Amino acid sequence: METLATLSLMLGSAWAAGINLYAAVFVLGYLANTGAATLPPSLEVLADPLVMGIAGILYLIEFFVDKTPGVDTGWDALHTFIRIPAGAVLAAGMAQGIDVGPAAEFAALLVGGGLAATSHFTKAGTRVIINTSPEPFSNWAASIAEDLAVIGGLWTALYHPVVFLGLLFVFILLSIWLLPRIWRALKHIAGAIGRFFGGKGGETESPPAGKRRDVLRELYRDGDDNSPKG
Repeated sequence: METLATLSLMLGSAWAAGINLYAAVFVLGYLANTGAATLPPSLEVLADPLVMGIAGILYLIEFFVDKTPGVDTGWDALHTFIRIPAGAVLAAGMAQGIDVGPAAEFAALLVGGGLAATSHFTKAGTRVIINTSPEPFSNWAASIAEDLAVIGGLWTALYHPVVFLGLLFVFILLSIWLLPRIWRALKHIAGAIGRFFGGKGGETESPPAGKRRDVLRELYRDGDDNSPKG
């Protein structure tokens, strides 16, 4: 059962890192400090007060940034290069608690990175779609729901690993169904923005190059016919 709990926490850490890395790090450090969870040696640094303090400050910053329409999308874009590698490192570190070999730890690194990427892109893509709504309340609701999901998910992964693994499986299936639809919606939004700025100011489409040459030829011919005769 201990191995199952460690496996659940390994996958849960990677999944949570893709949604809110700083909340995940703070919660893992808190669980270690209270004795609720035993972290592998490579991740014991998460329980250090300095690490927890920095994670808490960054979480507070993200708490407000993540609830501002448009700004949250820029924040998510920047954290594409932070959350995914961090999720991979957390998963590989947790794998050490199962006492597996280097090959299994590297496999955990790959799985953790893929899981963090899945949760990150699902969150980031959904946020872009939510930002098309004119009111800010949906951003607040989505952000608070994500924070609660990270905290509740890690707690469930630790105390109810079977339940968490079942919910994680459902999340993966939902993401497989949802991500292509999110991608099509993002393409539609990008196209609408391009058409808006492309048509702004009443600009008309310029004629093809061949048509322009015909027009110039007619202008030159008219100029010769109207020239004064000697």
